[in-house]
Formats: sequence, C-alpha cells, structure tokens
Amino acid sequence: MDLDVNTLFLVAIYVEALLGLLLLFAWAQNTQIRAVAWWGSAHLMRSGSIALFGMYGSVSDLVSIDLANAILFLSFGVTWTGARVFDQRDPLPAYLLVGPLVWFFVTHVPALTVDLNARVLLSCGIIATYTWLTAYEFWRGRSEPLVSRWPAIFLLFAHGSLFLLRTPLGSMLPWLPAGPLVNSVWLVVMTFEALLFTISIAFILLAMAKERAEFRLRAAANVDSLTGIANRRAFLQDGADLTRRHAANPCPVAVLLIDLDHFKSINDRFGHAVGDHVLQIFAQTTQENITPPDLFGRLGGEEFAVVLCDVGQERAAARAELIRTAFAEAADEVDGYPVAATLSIGMVFCRSMALDLPDLLIQADEALYDAKERGRNRLEIASRDLIQRRRDALAERMAAVAAARSAA
Repeated sequence: MDLDVNTLFLVAIYVEALLGLLLLFAWAQNTQIRAVAWWGSAHLMRSGSIALFGMYGSVSDLVSIDLANAILFLSFGVTWTGARVFDQRDPLPAYLLVGPLVWFFVTHVPALTVDLNARVLLSCGIIATYTWLTAYEFWRGRSEPLVSRWPAIFLLFAHGSLFLLRTPLGSMLPWLPAGPLVNSVWLVVMTFEALLFTISIAFILLAMAKERAEFRLRAAANVDSLTGIANRRAFLQDGADLTRRHAANPCPVAVLLIDLDHFKSINDRFGHAVGDHVLQIFAQTTQENITPPDLFGRLGGEEFAVVLCDVGQERAAARAELIRTAFAEAADEVDGYPVAATLSIGMVFCRSMALDLPDLLIQADEALYDAKERGRNRLEIASRDLIQRRRDALAERMAAVAAARSAA
C-alpha cells in the first residue's frame, strides 16, 4: 500500500524538530555533555531542510533546492561532529562545510547541472559519507563501551545505505520497490531511524548520568562532609602530586599546621552545633585567603593544614597571620554566643619541596606545639634550633619515663 507522501513529510518534520528540542533540553540540564547539543542542533537543521523540500521540492527530487540541500548536508556533518565530541576528539568544524561546498562547486559544472542522475548520486553520496563517518566514529570510540553504541552504528550505516538506494544505484537491485512506493518506504524508515537513534542516545545519557553519579561518590570520598574541603586522604594525595611537580620545577613552599584553640571547651560549653559552625567558619575564611595551587585540608578533628606555593618566608608568615586574624574576627561571636575562637599555627618554610609533605607536617607540628606552649593564638615558624630543642625535650621525657619504669 502506497502511503501519503505529504503526510510522511509532515511526520518527518515534526519528529526531527521534537527530537532536536528534546536533545537541546537534555543538554541544558547538563551542559558538560556537549555532544548532545550538536546532535540536537543537527535534528533541528534536518527538520528545517525537510520543511523546505516539502514546500518547494518533492520527495522524488531531493536535489531541487540548493538551500535545502546545503542545510541537509550541514546537519549530517553536525551529527558526525557530535560523535567526535562525544568521544572526546577535536570537533574539526571546518569539515562541516565540505558537503555544502562540494555541492556548490560541482553543481556549477555544466555537465552536472543538466544530469539529474549525477546530481542525485552526488547529493546522496555526500549524506551517506557523513553518516558512515559518524558510524565509524562510534565504532572506533575510545569512550567506555555502551550498550547503545552498536545500535547507533547499525542505524547510521543503514541510514547512509538508504540514501544511496535513492540514487540510480538502487535500480541495480531488482527486488527494490519501484515508483512512489519507494518514497513512502524511505520516509517511514527514516522516521523509525530517527526514533531508534534517539532511543540509543537516551541509553547514552543514562549511562553518562550513572557515570556522573559514580564520579560524585568518588569525589565525596575525598571531601570532608562538614567543611566541604579536602579530607586527610585527599590532602596528602594532592601533596604527593605537588611534590612530584616540584621535583621538575622547584619553588618555595610553606606548610601550615593549624589547630583551633580550646576546641573541646567550645563544644562542652556551647554545644556541638556551635563547634561545627566554628569549623565551617574557619574553612570558609581560610578558603577566602588562599588561591590555587595552594592546598587546604582537614586532617581530623580541629586540625587543619595549608600548603602555600611559590611564596617567600615573610610573605608566607604574613598570609598565615591573615588567616589567623580573619578567623578570630569571624568567630568572635557564633550563633549569638561569645565564642572568641582563636588559632595556633605552626609553619615550616622550604625553599624547594625536597621533602615529602608528611615530613614537612612533622616539622610544622613541632612549631605548632611550641605555639601552644607559648600561650596559643599565635604563629610559630619552625627552625633548626626549634626542631632540635623539641627533639631534645622529647628525648629527655622518654628517658625520664624509662627511668621511672626501671625504678618501679
């Protein structure tokens, strides 16, 4: 039974337009998936091209309107580009114009302007080339294997083949229906191809949504849930990466070990909710005073660490004091309570990050301990004398403990 061609034209126009709008809507929900924007634009362009054919051309003569052809060629080029973008390849925007330009120059050859068969073959050949290139991009894709990839490859390959069957090449196949029925079959197949390809894209979007959810879970494992900054594991990992980078390009760094003074007393006196708010205030004020590639993380409890990159000792000390005073001002009163929270900071300066971050944190801890012994709410900078003095004191305490155990 021969189907009404004009009706199928309208169906194709509405289907392509709806798919384009849906894909652009999906892209607006997550603009990181740029390939979906390319594919949505391609469907809208095809809808406009089919509309032009329906208004000024005919189904049996797909090459009667140069503008419609140019838009149609460009739309399939955009689909191919979307496949490259989806697989994290360069988009090659200049290649989008290859189809329309080839059509423009070749159709101005006098021999082709009067040879309808040659023009039909050229037009459908350009579209088939773009669709097969798109299928090839999916086939060689470096992205993670997706269930929807192979249906998309099959549909795109079939799409290009169907266009070639619209040319004189189709007459070589005796079983191919002839006459107007070919037009109806072709449009029906194209409509189902668009629907199935969109279902394939839906599977891709679902798979990518799952991947994003897994990424968020992995990211959450590296973030302190209360303050939103790096936790101990992430901070030490970032520090290890920084050490490797500095091995090739050394520059001075300062490591700060920061402790909130009398934090247990704050929790006991004002409640844990106020204590949590104090930690959040500290994280916020400190983040406002550091810039990438500086590192900032919570090591546990009320202990935090900062790595200041590419700074001299005087500037590092000034920034540490800025962190201390900014927090003292912000945490003087919290939730209506006179908390008056303060910080003790131990700092170690290194002209090049030759030591691993854990070693530098040990030295900064020596300075932090000294800051607490000197009355808290202050900055102390680690020096060789300080570290040696702290180690001597520790050795004396250990000897005294050993002597007491021996006496007992």
